Amino acid sequence: MSEDITVKIDENGADVIQYAPQGVCSKVINLKIKDGIILDAEFIGGCPGNLYGISKIIIGMNINDVCGKFKGTPCGSRGTSCPDQLSKCLSEYITMKQAVNA
Repeated sequence: MSEDITVKIDENGADVIQYAPQGVCSKVINLKIKDGIILDAEFIGGCPGNLYGISKIIIGMNINDVCGKFKGTPCGSRGTSCPDQLSKCLSEYITMKQAVNA
């Protein structure tokens, strides 16, 4: 498991994820996921309006859909972005869940 991601289970059985994005202004991505659906999302740091908007849009969405939509999104010359880092977080989470369920 990567040092960039931690996953805990809350009292309702949802996975609570904390992810440290790399190469972007956002410092932390917090997610709550249950049965492949994003229940809550929060970005700490970064562009507040844009990230708040993204957080609201993805609530209720399937993690595979979110991952596919945001993967590879650039921000200037960085080669990554907060949405791309969200995609990386979700990809890592999916890989972890598949390993546990294998």
